[in-house]
Amino acid sequence: MKWLRRAVGILLVLALLVFWQLFLSSRPPLTIDPATLAGDGSTIDYCDLPLLDGLGKRAEDIPKGNTPGCSYTHFPLPILAECTEPLPDEAADLRGLWKGVAGDRLEHVERVEQCGSRTVITTAGIIHDSGPNSTLGENTDDTEGAVVFVLGDREYCPRTSARADWKDGVLEFRVLGWGPVVVRRYLEGDQLVWEYPDGSVTRMERICILPDEKRIPTPRGPRFDLSDPLG
Repeated sequence: MKWLRRAVGILLVLALLVFWQLFLSSRPPLTIDPATLAGDGSTIDYCDLPLLDGLGKRAEDIPKGNTPGCSYTHFPLPILAECTEPLPDEAADLRGLWKGVAGDRLEHVERVEQCGSRTVITTAGIIHDSGPNSTLGENTDDTEGAVVFVLGDREYCPRTSARADWKDGVLEFRVLGWGPVVVRRYLEGDQLVWEYPDGSVTRMERICILPDEKRIPTPRGPRFDLSDPLG
């Protein structure tokens, strides 16, 4: 019984540490250019991709993009608009705006930016930026976006951290940069395939203009109100 109590105590401490890390630990500073976040990314033709000729900024010259709070309020301008660093030889060109047309997440829309070894995914209220930048580390170190609970006027969503690296033409996202692969993106013909940790697979096709209904993200998560004991 003594060992059982000790084991339960250790598991409880570990659970509390995980909860603190996910929801209560301080978020990284918001270093994204305020003008980029305030701008309207729905006005851009995403079929007109920028030329990566190396004549402009490098990926490491541009501040890191990350999610403000648990979600942006509207679809922002591209993070890497001024970057012209060519992609590495091992990278496939996934740049553009994509919409789910088959698989588990139909109508899902995401923007993929690439420049040098840096990749930025903007979708559903979140901005995941992995790779060299001028302000923070190379991991995304961001949020999953879904609000689990609300306390007072503050929303709490779980932290995430991953690093994106290329392997055989597949962009793999590893937990904390060194853990297991949780997300994969790769091209099959003209489609972008997105594999998610829940086992879902979504096939996407390029679109040029952001659909109107995707400009303002839909709030996600159970959003339990802990301020109201009956909520």
